[in-house]
Amino acid sequence: MSSLNKLVTEWLSLPDLAEALGVSIKDVHRLLDDRAIVELRVGQRKVRSVPAAFVLDGRIIDSLKGTITVLGDSGFTDEELITWLFTADESLPGTPIEALRQGRKTEIRRRAQALGW
Repeated sequence: MSSLNKLVTEWLSLPDLAEALGVSIKDVHRLLDDRAIVELRVGQRKVRSVPAAFVLDGRIIDSLKGTITVLGDSGFTDEELITWLFTADESLPGTPIEALRQGRKTEIRRRAQALGW
């Protein structure tokens, strides 16, 4: 997990995420249940949190849910898929999460699907 903390520099606790999205904590739990987002326990107190980069303009990145589904179907754990999303790839350039934030869903989904083969 320490290497993941180097990749993901900002985390939001679930209550902070609810505030950032302007929704209730119940709505955040629904997002988790629907796998629109994934969370990990981070920090010394192991607080349930999501990467802050999942939020763009007060909303969850639209293309995130499908990408999470593709990676999950490929056998990735939540920690592995967050690591993949935040690991720099010279051929992009940047990270998959940056590409998703820029609207480059198709390219990232293709790469994610290729991981399953």
